[in-house]
Amino acid sequence: MDVTVVGAGPVGLVLAAELALSGATVQVLERLAEPAEAMKAGSINVPTAEALDRRGLLPAAESVQREMLERLGSFARMTGDQRPGGGRPARESRFTGHFAGMVLDADLVDWSDADLATHAAVDGARLVPQRELEELLADHVARLGVPVRRGVEVTTLEDTDDGVLVGTTAGTLRTGWLVGCDGGRSTVRRLAGIDFPGTDPELTGHLAVADIADPEKLANGWVWSTRGAYRYGPQPGRLVTVEFGSASTDLPHARLRSRGGTPMPPVTLEELQTSLRRVSGTDVTLTALHGAATRWTDNARQAATYRSGRVLLAGDAAHVHSPFGGQGLNLGVGDAMNLGWKLGAVVAGWAPEGLLDTYDAERRPLGAWVLDWTRAQIGVMRGDAKSAALREVVADLLSTRDGTTYAVKKISGVTQRIDLPGGHPLVGRYVPDVWLTNGSRLADHGHRGGFLLLDRTPDGTFARLSAAWAGRVSSVIDEHATPTGVLVRPDGVVAWVSDTTDVAAVTGLEAVLRGWAGAPSPSPEHAPMG
Repeated sequence: MDVTVVGAGPVGLVLAAELALSGATVQVLERLAEPAEAMKAGSINVPTAEALDRRGLLPAAESVQREMLERLGSFARMTGDQRPGGGRPARESRFTGHFAGMVLDADLVDWSDADLATHAAVDGARLVPQRELEELLADHVARLGVPVRRGVEVTTLEDTDDGVLVGTTAGTLRTGWLVGCDGGRSTVRRLAGIDFPGTDPELTGHLAVADIADPEKLANGWVWSTRGAYRYGPQPGRLVTVEFGSASTDLPHARLRSRGGTPMPPVTLEELQTSLRRVSGTDVTLTALHGAATRWTDNARQAATYRSGRVLLAGDAAHVHSPFGGQGLNLGVGDAMNLGWKLGAVVAGWAPEGLLDTYDAERRPLGAWVLDWTRAQIGVMRGDAKSAALREVVADLLSTRDGTTYAVKKISGVTQRIDLPGGHPLVGRYVPDVWLTNGSRLADHGHRGGFLLLDRTPDGTFARLSAAWAGRVSSVIDEHATPTGVLVRPDGVVAWVSDTTDVAAVTGLEAVLRGWAGAPSPSPEHAPMG
């Protein structure tokens, strides 16, 4: 087995799929015998939706969003609340998110902003909850023939330089590479001896769907008090509570039972009701829980390294933080997309192991930013007078067009950039929507993985050059326009752009191809796609 992925959440499934597309043999080990029923993330950001789009999964994600919007519309009609802070009408498809519980008004956003307008093709696939995303991805990896072995827990590991010996509850296996996608209390991270520095938690939160005997006692949306905060909605029975000063460093981020760690006691109906009564100041009564509730903290930590020899980390195994702003799931999927093609290239032999060093270098700064973005929200949400005053200032800024647009761009991920050489402003950014003259989009040509080269030269100059990388680079020919050429990595990041067709452009493309796609093949097996 080339690669063993530990953890069958969205991060592990995306990584396994990317590795399979690269030709690697891969398996997924999951400690849980069945998919977890606990409440998790409620939506995805633009880079995650675009990752699904590039692999042909956009229609399935759009179907999920349509179902979710109908549920939100039902809740809005039930509560009679159509305000931005409450339920949104079913026709609403512009997803904005929130900052520190302050829901961002879609009507204040400048949707003509270049960053937002050029990443709008996936607007219909943003409201995808994690549970539905896991189902969608499970089907995807099954179609790719990736085995997912449930009820198997990792107990030991030994990096032997040419592979990893992994002890599990089902026996010992040998794998070329081991990737821990096993959550905030990662067993793989612990067994690999990777430190996990960061800041200790200050709060305990709960997330659940419950039957409420007297919902009229609760306000719709976020409500603060000196004891904490709560949110009711935007789906029927959905509850979030936040209590400061009650955190335990033993609690993982956003997990009822952390993968790879000692199971936490389940959240009981009594625990949730007690928390809700404390922060709401009411005697509201809960009568039943739907599925498993989630207990979480604002524990914020980042692995000292994302790689130790042949052991790597992705997702919550590499970084944990509070769920405010919905960044964790998306950050992890970005890890998987970045690592998947690189590890696949190393396994295939056309890239040296040094390529894996770029994984930590590129993803660590984004992880650090997310940790600080969530820490800032905690600072605004505390129940003391100083935080309340700060919240008023932030709320005032978020009531402006510029302030709301700024926050939405950050939350949506459209401004994410990694530091790559090249002077063009698109280099290092996720490729924007590119419509071709035949009516298709550039993303439609990426379902099989690999690099995409858009060639708009009059005579196919760039495509002819890329033919030496056949099997790794797919060329898409379009009518002559500017930019004349765009090279997109398998993770959607733009690696090269040219507005000309001169010798310098050709030389630049060849250098970038050699740097990212390895040495050219001696004799191409097939011509580039048109």
